Amino acid sequence: MRRLIVAASLACASSVSTAAPAPTMSATRQAETRAMFERLVNTPTVIGRGQVPAMARYLADQYIAKGFQAADVQVIPYDTGSATTGNDTTAALLVRWRAPGKATKKPILLLGHMDVVEAKREDSTTDPFALTERDGYLYGRGTIDMKNGIAGITQALFELKAAGWTPKRDIVVFFTGDEETNGVGADKGSGEWLGRLGHPEFGLNADGGGGERKAGKGATSFSMQTAEKTFAGYTLTVRNRGGHSSKPRKDNAIYSLAHALDRIEAHRFTPMLNETTRAYFASRAKTEQGALAGAMRTWLANPNDGAAPDLIEADESYVGLTRTRCVPTRLFGGHADNALPQVATALINCRIFPGVDPNQVQADLTAIVADPTVVVTRNDKYVASLASPLRPDVVSAFEHAVHALHPGVAITPEMSTGASDARPFRVAGIPIYGTDGTLVVTPDDNRAHGKDERLPVAALTQNVVHWTILLRDLAGK
Repeated sequence: MRRLIVAASLACASSVSTAAPAPTMSATRQAETRAMFERLVNTPTVIGRGQVPAMARYLADQYIAKGFQAADVQVIPYDTGSATTGNDTTAALLVRWRAPGKATKKPILLLGHMDVVEAKREDSTTDPFALTERDGYLYGRGTIDMKNGIAGITQALFELKAAGWTPKRDIVVFFTGDEETNGVGADKGSGEWLGRLGHPEFGLNADGGGGERKAGKGATSFSMQTAEKTFAGYTLTVRNRGGHSSKPRKDNAIYSLAHALDRIEAHRFTPMLNETTRAYFASRAKTEQGALAGAMRTWLANPNDGAAPDLIEADESYVGLTRTRCVPTRLFGGHADNALPQVATALINCRIFPGVDPNQVQADLTAIVADPTVVVTRNDKYVASLASPLRPDVVSAFEHAVHALHPGVAITPEMSTGASDARPFRVAGIPIYGTDGTLVVTPDDNRAHGKDERLPVAALTQNVVHWTILLRDLAGK
């Protein structure tokens, strides 16, 4: 019941804030933040280029220079396990700020990733690996996903350290080096390296959460990510005896595969709600208009209503938020222009609702295809992602940090349709919360992984202040 009360509070944040004014950053701190951000963006930390260890070493040196104990700052090389990148070695950064004396609570984990998706110069209007300021924005790969978060956490810790503040529980920074590819760092952090991380009580992820505003206006909403869908891949395979293309038969591997894909396209998985999405749609129903708002209210009142979720997902803003979704992403078939195909395959990418077993989705796909000649296999061993409970202390601290900078803005919990390093930690029993404070213009700035990724100039400094407030509240009590 307490969690439901907290969820309602988060979804219906007060329109009048009593938060104290946000602390200000000195000109020196702002200059240091900008210089660090430029160094981070200018380092092309794409897996395969071998630059993630260099970024990790740079950050480690910065932490030590600011007074963090060298023994508690570690660059940990590891292999991504991929034979396709050309350079499989990457690194994680682990920094532990120990509470003086004996801590009475388990550590807080601060999570992020240093790697980025590849970007080509010819695909952007600026060099993606040279930070460029233009028209009030900072352009470059990683400005949103997610070197802004790396700089925000790091500079907030430097700010607290310089002010003479000390935590009452250990703070553990863990920046991985392959989130955009295999996620090996997060798997190791939540498994074999968990002792190095001090078995944290919960984590704050800079690769989740954040704020939205319309062009020319102030913040309209902020979200705290408390769940994400499970990423899982499947292969549909059809095998056939083949033959000469001048003698076509009904049993064609490509036709069978095409019919299977038609059935997957037409299928709708059962809509689902959890604590996070229920609070999210309760909030959105207050801000949306017309039939869309009505559909949200209808579904919340009757979760068994199948028509309302279909109407919600007809709006592109809400695709993937009501259920598991599966879509083909790659096709392969045949071996010669003049031969009947002996093999045809399709790769199916599924984003599965938290708590649903990917093995069950494999069984569902087999039933949907309804053709014994189409074999459905799994491409990975991921287990179901879990939702994190809405902890009152984290909710309160996030509200405080957001409202100090953006008084009265609405705050909602959020389930991400994409994947992050949070998933394996949640599976290991460590709740993770996406609590970044970056404010962007929507939909204009939703450019992660795409052309001209950019960050509003003011958002860089604001995010440092946000993390400073957040950490004071959660690690100082």
